[in-house]
Amino acid sequence: MSTKRDFYEVLCVSRDATPEQIKKAFKKLAIANHPDRNPGDDEAIERFKAASEAYEVLSDENKRSRYDRYGHAGLSGFGGGSAGGGGFHDVNDIFDAFGDLFEGFGFGGGRRGGGGNRPRKGASLRTSIKVDLHEAASGCSRTLEIERNVQCTTCSGSGAKPGSSPEKCDYCGGHGKVVQSQGFFRVQTTCPACRGAGQVIHDKCSTCHGTGHTSQTDTLEVNVPAGIDDGMQLCLRGEGEAGQHGGPPGDLYVDVHLKPHKIFERRDKDLYCHVPITYTQAALGAELDVPTLSGPHNLTVPAGTQPNKQFRLKGLGMPDVHGRRTGDIVVEVQIEVPNKLTERQEELLRELAELEHKHVSPHRKTFFESVKDYFASFTTSDE
Repeated sequence: MSTKRDFYEVLCVSRDATPEQIKKAFKKLAIANHPDRNPGDDEAIERFKAASEAYEVLSDENKRSRYDRYGHAGLSGFGGGSAGGGGFHDVNDIFDAFGDLFEGFGFGGGRRGGGGNRPRKGASLRTSIKVDLHEAASGCSRTLEIERNVQCTTCSGSGAKPGSSPEKCDYCGGHGKVVQSQGFFRVQTTCPACRGAGQVIHDKCSTCHGTGHTSQTDTLEVNVPAGIDDGMQLCLRGEGEAGQHGGPPGDLYVDVHLKPHKIFERRDKDLYCHVPITYTQAALGAELDVPTLSGPHNLTVPAGTQPNKQFRLKGLGMPDVHGRRTGDIVVEVQIEVPNKLTERQEELLRELAELEHKHVSPHRKTFFESVKDYFASFTTSDE
């Protein structure tokens, strides 16, 4: 059982808070507990990290949706970012992720001990796949073609022409930021000369034109675990865009969509289906073959079964994606009334109605019975 605090509680917002309200609440907490404002205060740093972890999830529409549905467990192993992997390791990870939010408050958001050319993680990518119910139940694999930026092999990601190297930006001194004093306030902004890189390239690489990366289409294999559900997300670590300045590559997030099934309706780990039975089967009882994911299964319908009665087949539903208990199949029987009856069927049902003392509609003559009676009237009149 997770011992983490509720993310909405951490940020002091309601569960229906807007993205702007969530961002405002995070900035308020982050600024109040920023390490630059609270040097040596370990508790403030922990509050700073907790607020950042909550914001990382609640500021992302997809992660927030999974968190609302499954709680903290829904982020584990399904692309929960730093939060999904157990939280930020240190404040430097937070500065890398949200450093721009702290600009203009008199303290930096940059990684401690580095300038504007510090290693940065590459951007993450996102794609989607569709699986059917049987694939979701047993697990499967998919082959993906992903177009992404990779490190330029000509310049090894530096962006500079081979034989040369980037030079420190003279305008910001290699920090990537410039600080201006306005009265009692110090305002920090991104360096306009190097655009935050902390360095400039005079002789650009002819292959990547100074960007340090090139576009490439790669084929990847993704394993879909048994029990995957619609709306879940897989994360392929390190399969995103190339990092900058020697930083690690980003991640690839794969959204999973479940195709509708002709027979079963999935509700979490349980599968629901409707099976038609006749009035006599419901009244007298019957043995039925009902569908499951692995083939027909014998179901005993006891005498006197009422309409819409549900029978639960334990352990025949969907497996749990986290390896816990398998779900069930819920069979709901529906009594089917025939559109047409044979003469014998109608005769027997009318006898039953008499035994039950039930009033039923009178017998309706067929067209041929009416014609027969019509001609019989002529014979009677002649006599």
